[in-house]
Amino acid sequence: MLWALLSLMRLHYTGFMARKTTPEPKKKVRKSGKPKPWTPAEVEEAFRRFKKARPAPQTELQSVNPYTLLVAVVLSAQATDAGVNKATPALFAAADTPAKMVALGEARVRDLIKTIGLYRTKARNVIRLSEILIAEHGGMVPPLREALEALPGVGRKTANVVLNIAFGEPTIAVDTHIFRVGNRTALAPGKTPFEVEMNLEKVVPAPYKPHAHHWLILHGRYTCVARRPLCETCLINDLCRWPEKTV
Repeated sequence: MLWALLSLMRLHYTGFMARKTTPEPKKKVRKSGKPKPWTPAEVEEAFRRFKKARPAPQTELQSVNPYTLLVAVVLSAQATDAGVNKATPALFAAADTPAKMVALGEARVRDLIKTIGLYRTKARNVIRLSEILIAEHGGMVPPLREALEALPGVGRKTANVVLNIAFGEPTIAVDTHIFRVGNRTALAPGKTPFEVEMNLEKVVPAPYKPHAHHWLILHGRYTCVARRPLCETCLINDLCRWPEKTV
């Protein structure tokens, strides 16, 4: 009886010590170091592929002249291009110049764009910027950043879009899509849209700058999407530095 009790105690002690001394499996720790910067050759290759896929990319916002482009971009703040395009045909049919827009009046503009978010503020801005264009710029959209950014509802991004599309300037407007692409791929990381823009200005080769904005925004809108990027169909998946990419 005593022998059996001692054997049982020995087994219990051995098992306890084994559990105590057996090391637990190590948890995987994700590396948090900065990704390796893109080389100039890699950047060149990425934009070569973008160009091959879309030789002449275009904005998806509908407009008929620089003025209506300006208005469309102002209306697109915190809204989708598709949503803006549903409202602007009727608006631009009624007013495609600053003078016509002022004559149309804020109440009518508000009614025509009420399907767009923040439509009250945007209607007020459209009328006011139209008045300023008439009073200070002869009813024309100025091709200068400072003058554009002085208009109600126009910030750096909007000015960059207008300068690029209406006047052919090689500006890069950083919206939410380009901000995501720049950071996720590590092509041009930055904490703010301005930082991403400045880093893109540094790395994008000059021949590709005129269309860089469009290539990157379309890539972010349709491939490098926010929730589940389509890495399997991405043109630059072998160059991308994102550690969670699925290919």
